[in-house]
Amino acid sequence: MDYEVMMNGNVRIGMYAPDFEAQTTMGDICLNDYKGRWLVLFSHPGDFTPVCTTEIIAFSKANTYFKERNAELLGLSVDSNASHLAWLYDIYCRTGIKVPFPIIADRNGTIARKYGMISNDVSNTETVRNVFIIDDKGIVRAILVYPMNVGRCIPEILRLLQALQIADCNKGATPANWCPYEPMIVPMPQTFQGLEERMNEINKNRNGFNWYLSFKQPEECCNRSIEETKAKEIEAKQEIK
Repeated sequence: MDYEVMMNGNVRIGMYAPDFEAQTTMGDICLNDYKGRWLVLFSHPGDFTPVCTTEIIAFSKANTYFKERNAELLGLSVDSNASHLAWLYDIYCRTGIKVPFPIIADRNGTIARKYGMISNDVSNTETVRNVFIIDDKGIVRAILVYPMNVGRCIPEILRLLQALQIADCNKGATPANWCPYEPMIVPMPQTFQGLEERMNEINKNRNGFNWYLSFKQPEECCNRSIEETKAKEIEAKQEIK
């Protein structure tokens, strides 16, 4: 499996994320360092480029909100560590923002190719804009791929992370256009008796479309209260827009 992943970048949702060791702007790391925390691993085409600069700034502003959900940010490109450092210093000098997460220097493209971050039809060397959300057990839970000329929506990545966590701890699913604190979908009943009970519940509470589609208010997974978490989410959306 490791050879297949290395050659083809055949990373899929549900598999364990391929391990790696890397040099970063914050020292040497390996993927195993993040066990017990969620990880948002993202690639960018190149340092000192306009779209990537806006993304790094946006991710930096949102870093606190990812951390509050037990998630860490980790960037990657095929630029050198010296280039990364010069770029981050330029951002700091011009904006006052210190990038609070590491960026991997993947000069030979080993990690990028292992994760399928390089699209040969676009470029043989530069990575496109990939996002891998890896859970606290090291399993790939979501994969997003953006073209080079379209910047990522950081609030959407944060929403996706929260949707995964909420769905996990409530053993349910989220509907189309779900936003935090909205009702989530209850698993379908698996027996006829369960179907009847679900229909009685829907008729009583008006909380569903039919036996196979009903909703409930999710329980918050964090230690914060619902009110505190909601206030933080509103603040996050306003700051990172």
